[in-house]
Amino acid sequence: MDRITIVGGVPLKGAIPISGAKNSALKLMAASLLSAEPLTLENVPQLADTRFMAQLLASLGVTVEWPRLSSTAYLEAKEIASTIAPYDQVRKMRASFNVLGPLLARAGHATVSLPGGCAIGARPVDLHLKAFEAMGADILIEAGYVKAAALRGLKGATIAFPFVSVGATEHAMLAAVLAHGDTELRNCAKEPEIADLAACLNAMGAKVSGAGTDIIQIQGVSSLKAARHAVMPDRIEAGTYAIAAAAATGDVLLKGAQYEHIAALMEKLKLAGVESETSPEGVRVRRADAALAPVDIDTDPYPGFPTDLQAQFMALMCRADGVSTIKETIFENRFMHAPELTRLGANISVHGSEAVVTGVKALVGAPVMATDLRASVSLVIAGLMAEGETTVNRVYHLDRGFERLVEKLAACGAQVARLGE
Repeated sequence: MDRITIVGGVPLKGAIPISGAKNSALKLMAASLLSAEPLTLENVPQLADTRFMAQLLASLGVTVEWPRLSSTAYLEAKEIASTIAPYDQVRKMRASFNVLGPLLARAGHATVSLPGGCAIGARPVDLHLKAFEAMGADILIEAGYVKAAALRGLKGATIAFPFVSVGATEHAMLAAVLAHGDTELRNCAKEPEIADLAACLNAMGAKVSGAGTDIIQIQGVSSLKAARHAVMPDRIEAGTYAIAAAAATGDVLLKGAQYEHIAALMEKLKLAGVESETSPEGVRVRRADAALAPVDIDTDPYPGFPTDLQAQFMALMCRADGVSTIKETIFENRFMHAPELTRLGANISVHGSEAVVTGVKALVGAPVMATDLRASVSLVIAGLMAEGETTVNRVYHLDRGFERLVEKLAACGAQVARLGE
């Protein structure tokens, strides 16, 4: 199994190109099931998760042309060859569950495995299924599979989510664009990825308005057409490299990053003593070799501080001059990186959904184990700050969400390498 080694103490200087957003690309790929005509997606990141989605779509009848070194994917679902997404496919990645809505909307029925367990919490799909039921679908859960049918087509409905859910908002959108009549989604998530999905669907001929606000309105159409769409830049990748630049007393241009997408993080970095500026090329982040100020964060839905940057920010605060409090309000059990950070010498105390980080004068390299996608990159960031060599094991987690991470860091001077068994 591959591992990554990092020799800390080297400043990062240079430019890092920000890849397309994984969390957007996966839903955009699923949208290809909604049309018999081709969908061409640009700026698609080459990741384990996007490759898994391509394989699943191919098994459902989608023609996928996506060369290994290309960021442009061509997807065409002339016919739906299968409406069954088996456990062996869905267990690899939760986002693959999002083929259910498009299959239901276009074919009138679908059988999709329930997602497997998740290391960072249950993340149930109840809201997804209740939205489909509101649109007239019959739902049966049997032997670990969701069996959904709307043989006469889905019908427009007013759906008020009891709490904000990115996945449920996106999934309901994917289904409602082909429903008969109008659909109104209330208490929607406002993430930029939702606006990106709406832009792609509209390019395909859908009629979606209000994406990015808490009310989304959708006028159902009978069919969708061919379209071309570029995936938005990955704000979590951009935020991760911003934190890495701060950790390594660097000066890095995040090419293609959009400041407004990471504003909540950048405000916290400013409080910590990190400078930034925007330009037509992206966002530049730099930090002088001075002590970091401690900063408290609470994770919140967008535009609040992203839960997907919580682990990375905790790693940064391990070297702050003082005490930081980090509250996780989105997912339970998302502090699994804390014990691994303490192996490097960090001082972290976890109490339920709150972690108290007391900054230390130095971290010292050691072998550590990645537990999930964001936790694994937090260990890389800690390694950039640590004295000596840090080895991060089980880096297949990183392959799910960070395209060419080692190459991007090395191009900015980091002493980092990927090693096989």
